[in-house]
Amino acid sequence: MTLIKSISGIRGTIGGRTGDTLNPLDIVKFTTAYATFIKGRKIVVGRDGRISGPMVRDVVCGTLVGMGYEVIDIGLATTPTTELAVRWHEADGGIIITASHNPTQWNALKLLNSEGEFLTAADGAEVLRIAEAEEFDYAPVEKLGHVVTDDTMNQRHVDSVLALRLADVEAIKKRQFRVCADTINSVGGIILPELFKALGVEFEILNSECTGQFAHNPEPLEKNLSGIMDKIRNGGFDLGIVVDPDVDRLAFICENGRMFGEEYTLVSVADYVLSHDKGNTVSNLSSTRALRDVTEKHGGKYTASAVGEVNVTTKMKEVGAVIGGEGNGGVIYPESHYGRDALVGIALFLSSLAQKGCSASELRATFPDYQIAKNRIDLTPDTDVDAILVKVKEMFAKDAEATVNDIDGVKIDFPTKWVHLRKSNTEPIIRVYSEAQTMAEADELGKRLMQVVYDMQ
Repeated sequence: MTLIKSISGIRGTIGGRTGDTLNPLDIVKFTTAYATFIKGRKIVVGRDGRISGPMVRDVVCGTLVGMGYEVIDIGLATTPTTELAVRWHEADGGIIITASHNPTQWNALKLLNSEGEFLTAADGAEVLRIAEAEEFDYAPVEKLGHVVTDDTMNQRHVDSVLALRLADVEAIKKRQFRVCADTINSVGGIILPELFKALGVEFEILNSECTGQFAHNPEPLEKNLSGIMDKIRNGGFDLGIVVDPDVDRLAFICENGRMFGEEYTLVSVADYVLSHDKGNTVSNLSSTRALRDVTEKHGGKYTASAVGEVNVTTKMKEVGAVIGGEGNGGVIYPESHYGRDALVGIALFLSSLAQKGCSASELRATFPDYQIAKNRIDLTPDTDVDAILVKVKEMFAKDAEATVNDIDGVKIDFPTKWVHLRKSNTEPIIRVYSEAQTMAEADELGKRLMQVVYDMQ
């Protein structure tokens, strides 16, 4: 069982001993610390479809009431919906109850500021400090808070996507797309049908009931998507669409049943945006070089950030990026908001297909072709990750062909490939991502670095 406390929130498996898992006592402690840090009066709470969601919501809302807050409970809602709801309600912050792509036994609290954006590293560290110090002061009885429910945020989110300047609703309707979507038995099954109806898209939803009983591993990777890939391969659809449980990650499947490539979700949307609005882009260090290539083709400048949504959005603001995100299928479009949003990604991707008059596979063929291998090293409590990364950095600093970047773990760039090692913020692992022009070459590079790490332990 696992409990991970980080600057981005608290995440763990449900059940078990306090301090070792995500349980009511730790939820109260962390929620209280966050509410103490916010020093406001109103907080939005939304959750994905996980089985543990109602329990966690009740504990979170009760704690916030005990702190004297007005709680806006928007119910079953995506992560981007909750982020937008913070702004629309002019709230002081927000808590999203979701463990994103983690399996069903996991849950988490994602913490937002008054802009509906994730806390900065410094703010997250302060929340952790308050939690460990237990500097808590609850409201007296006459100043207890209360809960207000609002079930209108999903529709408002859809409406906001339709209103985006580059969402070409009329072109999408004219194209008469037929899509199949896998919503993994979570909140995507609630909101995506509403988006498709508004766009005039004929659709079929797999795993549509929001039960929290995930039909397969919820991370939208090819190895987990054989069901929908077979469905598309059998014909009758223009596109397959896959989201994770909280609908901030997005993957596409071409009309021939082959993956478009989650790394190319952002690349394709960025290409569409940059064809209309010239500007800069940002993605994290673990994302494909293809975004750099597409950005430079359109006359813009590409910048890499440390991994983590808040790091990407911070860098986007610094360089004035018109589009950005993460290679895991996360599209961040500032005209909507500074947060990964699968609904925005779907609308812009369909707009691109409609305007170009091409198929998904034809669109994919227009982009530089790179392959990323994603491996992992499981950690033990005795693993000294920082020492390992220092040794890796020192080893390749002497390589004339290598450029070493250590702003987030260690990334080693070679002329035609790269490898990135970093400790995960959400799981007890080292992520080892590597990219080259073939999958075999990328995987070989990643495995070579993994062996280097194993030899050090």
